[in-house]
Amino acid sequence: MNSKTTTTRPCPCCRQPRGAAKYLCYACWGNLPGPARSALSRRDSKARDRLQELYRQVSAGVPLAEIQVTP
Repeated sequence: MNSKTTTTRPCPCCRQPRGAAKYLCYACWGNLPGPARSALSRRDSKARDRLQELYRQVSAGVPLAEIQVTP
């Protein structure tokens, strides 16, 4: 495995390895709605808040296709 593309940290959704500096694995990321992916891709002062929103919903069992993240 290339250390630049994977880590030992599992995806919080499916437990598969996720890429370095990635919130989810590639497959789970693709299952998020487009607006959620767009919001999570923004790098600004609210980025951490949006990431926490994502992880709270994942922990609560919200299906990936229904996750909403504040823009």
